Amino acid sequence: MLATLIILGLSVVFFVWGKVRSDIVALCALIALLICHILTPAEALSGFSNSVVIMMAGLFIVGGAIFQTGLAKMISSRILKLAGKSETRLFLLVMIVTSAIGAFVSNTGTVALMLPIVVSLAAGAGVNSGRLLMPLAFASSMGGMMTLIGTPPNLIIQDTLTGAGYEPLGFFSFLPVGLVCVAVGVLVLLPLTRIFLSEKGKKDDRASSGKSLSQLVKEYSLADNLFRLRVTGSSDVAGKTVVDLDLRNRYGLNLMEVRRGEGSQHRFLKTVTQKLASSDTVFQEGDVLYVSGEAENVSRFADDFFLEMMDGHSSEMAAGAPSSTDAGNTLDFYDIGIAEIVLMPTSTIIGRTVKEAGFRDKFNVNVLGIRRKKDYILRDLGKEKLHGGDVLLVQGAWEDIGRLSREDADWVVLGQPMEQAARVTLDYKAPVAALIMLLMIAMMVFDFIKVEPVTAVLIAAVLMILTGCFRSVEAAYKTINWETVVLFAGMMPMSLALEKTGVSAMISGALVGGLGSNPYVLMAGIYFTTSLMTMFISNTVTAVLMAPIALTCAMQVGISPVPLLFGVTVAASMCFASPFSTPPNALVMPAGQYTFMDYIKVGLPLQIIMGVVMVFVLPLLFPF
Repeated sequence: MLATLIILGLSVVFFVWGKVRSDIVALCALIALLICHILTPAEALSGFSNSVVIMMAGLFIVGGAIFQTGLAKMISSRILKLAGKSETRLFLLVMIVTSAIGAFVSNTGTVALMLPIVVSLAAGAGVNSGRLLMPLAFASSMGGMMTLIGTPPNLIIQDTLTGAGYEPLGFFSFLPVGLVCVAVGVLVLLPLTRIFLSEKGKKDDRASSGKSLSQLVKEYSLADNLFRLRVTGSSDVAGKTVVDLDLRNRYGLNLMEVRRGEGSQHRFLKTVTQKLASSDTVFQEGDVLYVSGEAENVSRFADDFFLEMMDGHSSEMAAGAPSSTDAGNTLDFYDIGIAEIVLMPTSTIIGRTVKEAGFRDKFNVNVLGIRRKKDYILRDLGKEKLHGGDVLLVQGAWEDIGRLSREDADWVVLGQPMEQAARVTLDYKAPVAALIMLLMIAMMVFDFIKVEPVTAVLIAAVLMILTGCFRSVEAAYKTINWETVVLFAGMMPMSLALEKTGVSAMISGALVGGLGSNPYVLMAGIYFTTSLMTMFISNTVTAVLMAPIALTCAMQVGISPVPLLFGVTVAASMCFASPFSTPPNALVMPAGQYTFMDYIKVGLPLQIIMGVVMVFVLPLLFPF
């Protein structure tokens, strides 16, 4: 028992510390249980063959297909347009639509989808987005309580019940609980957001989404860093490549773009081709090079290679009206655009430099600037280390910007460019994805279809791949959050170890002894203990640890374990008092310009009120 308690204690410490990946902590705990002979190899590895773990991996693929086909965005955008310019109506629709999507898709994915849509609609309606983004994050967690697959803790209590010999919960057994959560959330958040978040996001609403391209250029002072150089007949760069010039090392410059005029020279008939400068780009006479760097270095480069500094020796935006010689070469956005992306707190590129992040190599985009809180970093970007919550201004072809939003989980693309990125999604596959998702739900809901939930999910995942809802099988695998899967599989045997060594019985006995046998008091104790734990460690780990304890407490008192287990999953998922308790809370923090105290002011009252309501409501829905 002592060894189990030590391993459990160290695991919790490392989970709270957060310096080691949670899946690695789970695997280390699993190895420690094996070394101490607390679990047999078969028992220790049982989590990896657990149906819940398999179902979780399949659900990531199904959710990924819903995003890849643009189905979720199409539905949410159309529904949210019903709000018009009414702030209250927009608030209600954000809560309802987000929670509905969150019932079938992970809360992180739901927020990643809804954030740019909500901010854009808020800007169009003249509504302060800061009053909507925190409710957006909270609603994604509330929606997870509506279905069996909405959030991992729901799957955990299902597994705990079936493992103890009880009847499995239905797909929509959670729906009444989820509806109560959303109702409480709406009633509490509507006044709290107006009181405490009225000024949030005002200064940066446009920076989050509603800004025009010219406004982005002005905000990031691209005028101070961007210069245009023309390749003339006497220039020494004609026929040379980017590699030959070695601009970054020799001059400290970044060649962002080559603008090439084609066809008629008449300003109204002339066409312009834009392309990012790659290593094999060959320069031609008449090319206009867009160069970012210090004016002195740009001038030296121009002199060395006999390039024409357009607009004199001033930056493009600082110049006056274009002259006849450069008409048609002003700062426009045709094939190439700019967009802002916000780094997620769980991003794998945090701590790396911009150069090491490999935006140019992986996605063919340039990083033009970094907005870190209220500061703008515009020079020596290649050596700048990235932080969680950084907003990066990137430049690239619209197609590549769109690829940023669908091929990587490290960031979220903000603003109007997302509408351009939507063009590269597999929109024509959206009806297919919708049909498969409905088929999956039908197999889970209707008893006459004799298919286990895990089987239904696997069928749906395979169908999504076979019907072309993904560009490739590799793209489907990329949607799986392996850290979560391994964390879940690694921690599930911990509950077996707690039960096997008598730790669960000891803790539950202490709770029953301290709280008495009153089921409502016991419910409150378990709920708020879980709620406190989930503020420091993930809701998945919290549910894994607390579910067997709640089950044992119910058996000792002689009541049904169902309400207590529902208390565990609700408390583990309804954590709003910290920006770091859930990924959605952290994701909206920079976009809404929230502080830690904002979450305390708005989230803590909601978390407490939600707990008080649930202590009395859950026994009504699921009697003791």
